[in-house]
Amino acid sequence: MLSLPATQSVQTEESSDSGAILGMLASADQPILFKGLVADWSAVQATMTDPASARAFLSRHWIADPVTAYVAESAANGRFFYNDAFNGFNFQAGSAPLEQVLIRMEEQQAAAEPLSIYVGSTAVDRWLPGFREQNDLAWADRQSLVSFWLGNRSVVSAHYDFPDNLACVVAGQRRFTLFPPEQIANLYVGPIDRTPSGQAISLVDFNHIDLERFPLFERALESALWCDAEPGDVLFIPGMWWHHVEADADFNMLVNYWWLPEGATGISPIDALRHAMLAMRTLPERQRNAWSTLFDHYVFGNGDPGEHIPEHARGVLGPLDENGLRQELAFLANRLNR
Repeated sequence: MLSLPATQSVQTEESSDSGAILGMLASADQPILFKGLVADWSAVQATMTDPASARAFLSRHWIADPVTAYVAESAANGRFFYNDAFNGFNFQAGSAPLEQVLIRMEEQQAAAEPLSIYVGSTAVDRWLPGFREQNDLAWADRQSLVSFWLGNRSVVSAHYDFPDNLACVVAGQRRFTLFPPEQIANLYVGPIDRTPSGQAISLVDFNHIDLERFPLFERALESALWCDAEPGDVLFIPGMWWHHVEADADFNMLVNYWWLPEGATGISPIDALRHAMLAMRTLPERQRNAWSTLFDHYVFGNGDPGEHIPEHARGVLGPLDENGLRQELAFLANRLNR
């Protein structure tokens, strides 16, 4: 696993009081590790240390419908990434019932060159019905999605997510390496339209750092935070923070809560970013600068750009109800389909 100076470790809290935690999260602008916050979950207490023990516990909940699983050869060293030619990936995606996935993982324990097997973001309520009856952060009432992630050895390259994230370690140890959003230029991010799992990732191999190829990554490391999260720990990752995740046990499982910040419409900002790239990136510098000013005024500024307009006439500059939001989305869809 990647090792960073201990002086850059994530802030750690011992509190289990939901009110105090919500207060911390409301103002947090950096990751926070809550030690032992979900240690009382039955899934954590089951001490799932290998695929067989995980299969015994999860069989109480799973359904027969297949999940999506990713399989990488031993040569990948658990790193789910692009292939050498950069025209595809170094893993295969398939689907199978969770029971079969765990049996396949169990077989790898005795293999001379074990495969890395990984099940990413999968809806808990859909595939593990009843799991949250004894394994839940009931006070995390703003979540839009509760998912589980499991597998054997895996390395998930640094990426960001738009929503805030509460990552609950259920089994195995995970090392998180995190970077604030402003480090994007130093992380050497790959394509945003062809990605291993949906989000653009850093192309830097954190366990074999090539500073000749990626010299600015050294600056990113100066701002990096890290933590080792044990079963029962919960890591808060603010939205847009880059995070690199390593899991190195025979069985690892994590449950995470994603929720949108208050006031969010549910529209993905990445869609707006891609639209802006198509519309503006090739414009002359003076026009890009002018558009930057408009974005600062209408989108990123802290003031109210419509306060001088009568409230009933503000349109998209004012608060939108559900009907108004639908109308704006219909307008954009019509424009994009021209």
